Amino acid sequence: MPAHDDIALVNERRTQLQERRTEGNAYPNDFCRSHFSQDLHDQYGDKEKSALSTLNVQVAVAGRLMLDRGMFLVIQDMKGRIQLYVPRTATDISAAVKKWDLGDIVAAQGIIAKSNRGDLYVEIEKCQLLAKAIYPLPEKYHGLSDRESRYRQRYLDLIVNADTRKVFAVRTALIAAVRQYLSARDYMEVETPMLHSLRTGARAKAFETHHDSLQQKMYLRIAPELYLKRLIIGGLERVFELNRNFRNEGLSTQHNPEFTMLEFYQAFTHYRQLMDMIEDMLRWLSKNVLGHTALICGEHTYDLSPPFARMTLRSALQQEMGIDDVDDSAAMHKLALVHHIDPDLHVREIQVKLFEKNVEKKLHQPTFITHYPVEVSPLARRDPTDPTLTERFELFIGGTEVANGFSELNDPIDQVERFTDQEQRNKRGDDESMQFDMDYIRAMEHGMPPTAGAGIGIDRLVMLYTNQSAIRDVLLFPQLRDKNQDE
Repeated sequence: MPAHDDIALVNERRTQLQERRTEGNAYPNDFCRSHFSQDLHDQYGDKEKSALSTLNVQVAVAGRLMLDRGMFLVIQDMKGRIQLYVPRTATDISAAVKKWDLGDIVAAQGIIAKSNRGDLYVEIEKCQLLAKAIYPLPEKYHGLSDRESRYRQRYLDLIVNADTRKVFAVRTALIAAVRQYLSARDYMEVETPMLHSLRTGARAKAFETHHDSLQQKMYLRIAPELYLKRLIIGGLERVFELNRNFRNEGLSTQHNPEFTMLEFYQAFTHYRQLMDMIEDMLRWLSKNVLGHTALICGEHTYDLSPPFARMTLRSALQQEMGIDDVDDSAAMHKLALVHHIDPDLHVREIQVKLFEKNVEKKLHQPTFITHYPVEVSPLARRDPTDPTLTERFELFIGGTEVANGFSELNDPIDQVERFTDQEQRNKRGDDESMQFDMDYIRAMEHGMPPTAGAGIGIDRLVMLYTNQSAIRDVLLFPQLRDKNQDE
């Protein structure tokens, strides 16, 4: 509940707003800004006070009132902050400004000038209150520090926390840079459906909905993979999509049910070339967005400059868990019991579960893990030297999966067998298995070129590039439990 003082302050501001209504338009919309704050600092910040006085530059600025220093006020816009100066002789302006409260949206027109201390400011000639803030901003020194409040009231978090604004500025720059990198390499950005009639594209539990007009069950997109590969078949040989995916899974520091994924596919290439490309892309993104290749995350620094390590999943198990023979069925089933893994799983599935439980978190420096079993890779091409494995890789940085990719399966007969296996798994209770997509098989039967494709989790990438430990800190509006439901 709000404190008594806050209630009194809110009531006082409501009264002020009502007074403005009786005087005329309480929410005017006749002001146009000429400059953002940072643009003024960039253009005039290095000029001498006397030079600015000679230039006599007229500007119009607007933003949220953040500080009241008497004759000097500080407003904040999307690019930063700038001071406003209330002339001592301007009684009408002084009277208007006295009715302003911290948090109000205000505008000012006047001359850009500089104080004796070298601080840039706008000397107010005209001013306007554009929108009254009925609720006060969070307390100055403690701010909005409670994580739950920051997520639920992201607008307040953005107003008072510069670090939060910086995180999302980096996110925007990172996504723009991804588009630049891929477009420069002849990739076409495309859009594919978010409503699917089948649960396909990846192994995950889907959100279900219903289309009233079609009278059929629909699924929110798990992944766009099969649609993007249809485009490869259609002759669009390099495609990518920055897509929103939905997976009906638990919440954690690494998972949100709605997330952003980059998926890209290239014909006439294979998974090794794609690993090289991803390595180059992440290095390029870091240099161009952050200006360096050393990612500081908590107590660790992850250097993207050296070549990324590469090892097979079997080698990783042997190296990190000391398992001599990962294909020894009896030994692996014993390990499954020790590590609380279903012992009835196939030995190769147990290998993957052991890796996920015990090895992933140890892979701090950038590491590609390759050659995942067929059983957990229903869309990946088999390895020609061992058909029980696939030409698949996952990239780990900081103990977290960042990318997943493979040489694409383009043999329709093999794909039919994989889809059939997935359906059988579904009948046995595996709610993450895919459904049989006959239209995709038909597309493959028209001839699919050898292709490699990958997905990179944008949210996790932003976490790495901004030193954030929880996915909620890089999502503007993360999924939270409905407070009304709790009540």
